Amino acid sequence: MEIATVDQFLPYYEKIRGRTNRIIKSIPPEHIEWTYKEGKFTLGDLIRHLATIERYMYAENAQFKPSKYARCGSDLASGYNDILEFFNRLHEESIEIFSTLTPDDLQKKCVTPGGVSITLWKWLRAMVEHEIHHRGQIYMYLGILGVETPPIYGLTAEEVEERSKSD
Repeated sequence: MEIATVDQFLPYYEKIRGRTNRIIKSIPPEHIEWTYKEGKFTLGDLIRHLATIERYMYAENAQFKPSKYARCGSDLASGYNDILEFFNRLHEESIEIFSTLTPDDLQKKCVTPGGVSITLWKWLRAMVEHEIHHRGQIYMYLGILGVETPPIYGLTAEEVEERSKSD
């Protein structure tokens, strides 16, 4: 997918974020800082990471500035409600920044934290892929916990299989 205009990109990105929000709302509050293994991201860390990387890396790079991403620990937001508020607030800040991008900006090169020069629209596409990657982790964590999760596109795999059977 090539991103030619922000008006084309933002509605698409908000659909991606909507699916991420649905799975986040499935997290039982008592498990917000659960992880499957010591030293790995907790569910709260994953949410804080998505918030901070979007705002302090992707949105900064979209302004042709260096990344300000530093961490995603519980010192930034702790507790279920505070984490969700933090996640939503940083997303709103990011969207404000992305909303100012022109078609010419999208064709310019930005520099990633790894020092790679990349066309901005491709960097924004990478942001979407990054969110989907971590959303998959949240699904996996919740599966380990035995928490029922919403289907991504309206049907579960079992429902698709059932509806696909021929007579």
